[in-house]
Amino acid sequence: MKAALHAEWTKMRTVADPVWLLLGTVAVTVSLSAVAASLANCTADGCGGDTTRLTLVGVYLGQAPVAILGVLVIGGEYGSGMIRTTLTAVPRRTAVFAAKAVALTGAVAAGGTVAVLGAVLAARLVLPDVGDRALSLSDGPTLRAVFGTVLYLVLIGLLSLGVAAAVRESATGIGVVLGLLYIAPIVSQTISDPGWRRLLEEAAPMSSGLAVQATTDLGSLPIGPWAGLGVTAGWAAAALLVGGVLLRVRDV
Repeated sequence: MKAALHAEWTKMRTVADPVWLLLGTVAVTVSLSAVAASLANCTADGCGGDTTRLTLVGVYLGQAPVAILGVLVIGGEYGSGMIRTTLTAVPRRTAVFAAKAVALTGAVAAGGTVAVLGAVLAARLVLPDVGDRALSLSDGPTLRAVFGTVLYLVLIGLLSLGVAAAVRESATGIGVVLGLLYIAPIVSQTISDPGWRRLLEEAAPMSSGLAVQATTDLGSLPIGPWAGLGVTAGWAAAALLVGGVLLRVRDV
């Protein structure tokens, strides 16, 4: 396992794609959050809504590079044929898959932390003095939203890794993951029945997971912050389980 971790971390550091994708996550998250904050109608009494959630809105698009990175961690090796070399060097496929998951978790956690804290800092610079502690990390709900958003990005990366291991093709894996993230919210808006709409919002990985960003009016949410993040964790765990089993039983 130690050798597998060293190998996967070496790949992560020496290949250009992970660095550029994580920088893309930071750039998109911070820039979109800054734009959203600049467009907010704020006064000294506040911004008339959930300031913290507004600050973190850039994650909606910033998660896309994370999803692509998660797919490429293993999908890229299938495309180039390097997966055969990897499994020859480390025949224990479970160890290889676990090492990829650990290396991906570390990289996304680091990049996601920079992106989320950068978004908060950008909003603090753009927004006027809102007269409260909405963007202070000493505020419990804000700290939960920030930490939960980083964890959400990690889960999206792991979900993508599991999907890519199952489909063994980068383009297909990216399509499946981005479809799961972005199509479900669109579909939910076309459903007229409130009960079915709420059920879809509770079950979809993005709409449920990003509930962790909410700091006000929690009772009006389709699902609670930590429960929603648990749904996303369930998606990631299921994808990793399926991908890991298929990696172990199929021929490369």
